[in-house]
Amino acid sequence: MSYHEHTDHDYAKHMCAGAPKAFKAFAAWDSQVMRGADKVIPRKYTELMAVAVALTTQCPYCIEAHTGASHSAGATQQELAETIMIAAALRAGGSYAHGFMAMKFFDRAEGGDIPGA
Repeated sequence: MSYHEHTDHDYAKHMCAGAPKAFKAFAAWDSQVMRGADKVIPRKYTELMAVAVALTTQCPYCIEAHTGASHSAGATQQELAETIMIAAALRAGGSYAHGFMAMKFFDRAEGGDIPGA
């Protein structure tokens, strides 16, 4: 047994049994967002965006599912590579941007002005 297994989705039946209305509502919403008939963003780009988010949230199930779906929707290896680098840059950018706050709090600590203290 490993931490993440391809058969883990089989446990969805327990979530459905425990919270059937919420589970069905989530499934319907997810289906509409990803595959709704009135979508204007092409499937390939929807799936590449999903890959980027999956990489950022580090969900192995989503990485696998949406990478395969992006391939099926016509994404190329180069498009996937660019998507990976975009996700990496944005994730790194988050640390950089939050660094501004760290510097602000450091400056406040130097002056004795520490929020919440």
